[in-house]
Amino acid sequence: MKIHALIGALLLVATGCGDNQEPEAAVAFWNQLQTDDYRSNFARAPGWPGREPSKAIHADFVEIYINDVVVDALDAGEPITAWPDGSLIVKDGYDGDEELNVVAAMEKRDGAWFWAEWFDLESGEAKYSGSPRLCTDCHSDGDDFVTSFSFPAAQ
Repeated sequence: MKIHALIGALLLVATGCGDNQEPEAAVAFWNQLQTDDYRSNFARAPGWPGREPSKAIHADFVEIYINDVVVDALDAGEPITAWPDGSLIVKDGYDGDEELNVVAAMEKRDGAWFWAEWFDLESGEAKYSGSPRLCTDCHSDGDDFVTSFSFPAAQ
């Protein structure tokens, strides 16, 4: 069993049914992602040109999308120590290499990240939202929560 999967399973047990701290904001975020049609209109994250195997707890395979704010920050050519407000990153998680079963997203708002993870892809009701420990425990490595995890080119 992968160490990340084991850690994820332990965290899921510890958090019970989820940690949906801001359910209305999560539904609004989901609806905005659908309106934005992120799969068609966002760029692919550096190092993630398509569906790739994942060692993280989100899924066996993932696709990662970034909005123009993230693209512009990466294109600036400067080391990124903090992402600008409006940065939005979406990770689609696939069971095996076929079925989409989770969408995780984070958006930088007023200097802080808003996180959400959806397993119910019809209603937009999140299992995790706000600033849940399940997200922040893995992404709190001192680089504004995402640089070394997903975008080594940003360092």
